[in-house]
Amino acid sequence: MSEHRPVEKAASRVLELEAELESAGSAATHGSHLAFARAALHDWVDSVIGVVSSPGVGRVTLIHSNGTETKIASPDLPYRLLPAVSFTK
Repeated sequence: MSEHRPVEKAASRVLELEAELESAGSAATHGSHLAFARAALHDWVDSVIGVVSSPGVGRVTLIHSNGTETKIASPDLPYRLLPAVSFTK
C-alpha cells in the first residue's frame, strides 16, 4: 500500500460528497501543491488573535485579525486546545 493511499482515499471521499451537493472541490495530498496549501494554512493561522474552545459541542472558533471568525468542527481539537484557552474573567 502506498504511503499516500489513506489520505488520497479520504480526499476522494470528501470530493465525492461535495460532488453529490453539486459543489466542486480540489485536493492536495503530496508534492508542491500540498506544500503550497500548508504554507497558506500557516499564514492563515498566523492571523488568529483569539481562540474559543467549546469541547461540549466539538467546535473551535478562531478569531482573525480582520475581525472574521472561523468555526472548526472537530471531536478532538477543542480538547487539545483546552489547557491553552482556559482562563477566568
